[in-house]
Amino acid sequence: METFNEDPKPGRLVLPLVLIGMIATTYTFINRVATNNDLDLVQVAEETVETTIPETVLEDTTTTTTTTLPSEVVTYLEEISSEKIQSIDLATKVLESNDNWDNESITYQEAKDEFAEFIDAAQQFVETVSQPGPPSTFAALVKSHEELISLAELIFADTEELLAGLTSSDTGEQRASALKSFNDNINLFQEKIEEIVAINTSG
Repeated sequence: METFNEDPKPGRLVLPLVLIGMIATTYTFINRVATNNDLDLVQVAEETVETTIPETVLEDTTTTTTTTLPSEVVTYLEEISSEKIQSIDLATKVLESNDNWDNESITYQEAKDEFAEFIDAAQQFVETVSQPGPPSTFAALVKSHEELISLAELIFADTEELLAGLTSSDTGEQRASALKSFNDNINLFQEKIEEIVAINTSG
């Protein structure tokens, strides 16, 4: 008579023992590999730090952009910046003299002489702006400089019109119109210089 086996799958008892053995072996193996890897990882991490630190080159490139301008361009920008200061000085004197005449703090002859001096100063100003100008090899600068010369010539014409307005028989309308045009052209002249300098010095 056959003995009845209550466990139809006797392999189930062997499988856990095999698994326990595999886990123990794997744990030992992984432990050793992990130890080696830890040493390798530390070295890699140190090398990475060394390679990432020098990546501050962007700062150097930004600072060197402004110094890459040719010397003749730098000289030109300095010249027109000086001409901007001259235009401010001329405008200050013209406005002051005009106010003095309106406030009757100067005589007619004094106002006439001062307005005549402004014409001479504005004519000299046109000559100063015209020469020497930018390097001819820089087409954009040459074109912008032509605009500056045109504005300087308009400023000169405005000073002539100011004297004509002073000596006219009207009640001051011609002089007031000339003064407005003078102020507008002076402002445009200064703004154009600021624009030229900004375009050529921005990185």
